Amino acid sequence: MRRHPALLTAATALATAGLVACASPAPTPQATGDGPVVAFYGDSYTLGTGASDPSVRWSTRISESRGWVEVNPSVNGLGFINNRELFGDGDLPSMIIDADPDIVVITMGLNDNFSYSFAADAIEAQIDTDLRRLTEALPEARFIVVEPFWYTAERPPSVPIIIDWVRDAAERYGADYIPGASTWIQGRQGEMAADGLHPNDDGYAEMTRRMDAALLELGL
Repeated sequence: MRRHPALLTAATALATAGLVACASPAPTPQATGDGPVVAFYGDSYTLGTGASDPSVRWSTRISESRGWVEVNPSVNGLGFINNRELFGDGDLPSMIIDADPDIVVITMGLNDNFSYSFAADAIEAQIDTDLRRLTEALPEARFIVVEPFWYTAERPPSVPIIIDWVRDAAERYGADYIPGASTWIQGRQGEMAADGLHPNDDGYAEMTRRMDAALLELGL
């Protein structure tokens, strides 16, 4: 087994800024262990923003329960287009590629709802570009693409459109796909942090429960 070092318009610009800046990034633990190396390409909901500690975010709990070596460079506010300055060398996909993982879990798309009104075509194209780039660079890795998360009871019209783009790209590039994740904590009372934008520990526990069940269905 290979061993490697560690490594969210809804209607207004104010909401977008809040999702980017409402909490400090959770530090990524040093990757250790002998299990499969699993890299997570995600935003604040995978980084663990809103959790009391990185150890209770869903990606870490899932990794620990399976003996996975977690590589999680996820970024607050990041989308395929939203809050993204780099495309190519030095961007988050390049970090995933450099980690040479056995499994890649992609949980992107939530934040692109805030750029949809002016960047829909670019979002759709970049979803395809990122999936093609990652799968071509990591031909031996297993890819798990998760339906983009959502958080409020009200769903902007862009939500199902972006979900469809992500699902279709997963199918084109032979990735496993986990449906339904946009509803896992959508509008759930008591499971959001004080900022109203990110899960709290209870929210991440629910995400862990749902993700665990979905991965088991995929044999993981």
